[in-house]
Amino acid sequence: MFSSIFNGIKSIFDFIQNYFKTVVFLTILLIMFYPSGEIEAQPNLATVELNGAIMDSKEILEKIQKVKEDKNIKGVLFIVNSPGGAVAPSVEIAYAIKELREIKPVVAYASGLMASGGYYASIWSDKIIANPGGMIGSIGVIFQSFNVEELITKLGIKPQTEKIGKYKESGTPFREWEEYEKAEIQKVITQTYEMFVTDVSNARGLDPKNHESFADAHIFTSMGAKEVGLIDEVGTISLAQKELMTLSGVSVPVWTKEDEFDKFMNKIMESSIQNVVKYFGTSLQSSL
Repeated sequence: MFSSIFNGIKSIFDFIQNYFKTVVFLTILLIMFYPSGEIEAQPNLATVELNGAIMDSKEILEKIQKVKEDKNIKGVLFIVNSPGGAVAPSVEIAYAIKELREIKPVVAYASGLMASGGYYASIWSDKIIANPGGMIGSIGVIFQSFNVEELITKLGIKPQTEKIGKYKESGTPFREWEEYEKAEIQKVITQTYEMFVTDVSNARGLDPKNHESFADAHIFTSMGAKEVGLIDEVGTISLAQKELMTLSGVSVPVWTKEDEFDKFMNKIMESSIQNVVKYFGTSLQSSL
């Protein structure tokens, strides 16, 4: 009798041990997907965030495309807190926002820093609103590299180079740049700056001839940015939300929610990118 009882208890524990993980997994799924009796309203407004240095545009372009194709989304709040970054991804984001605006209203909100490429990305929004404590502008271009010639000489390292093309070594970190190389780099950043100023002028209705007043890498407070025409209003995020509701005709807003795990991973990636930029610079490329 006791043997039968013991064997029965042992069978229960064996089952739990063998299938515990499966039971836990199924329980989690049941909790996540079991209907709560409430039907969540379909989101009609979306937020897209641009945070940190802009080194790649793939992820944010995917987010923009997603809200662009979602017919339930009537408007987009573009929240920016970025010091800028590489030229190409900044421009890609800017023109993706421009295309999005043609389909549904976009309000850009500077939650902190909206500078250089971060500002470029925002210019085609229907309206730009900035936090009262925000910093706006820095419309300029920079090209940086290192000169490690002295260091590698001390280490006994001698670079060897074979090249075709007079300007192929422009920007090299292994020696002082020649004057013709400096002129070549200056040509590139001048053309990039002119493109930046032209796009800002067209988007914001400014006179490019007056670029020294609103561009020229000036950094403005939010109020100063409004005075020169770089933004439309100074206020908190609630003002930006209300403005988007007005433009989109949404009276009862239901905002999209970002997956918490994705949000956590994005913060880790942003922090890592900022540290790389901080310690190694933006070597061998133009940056906004």
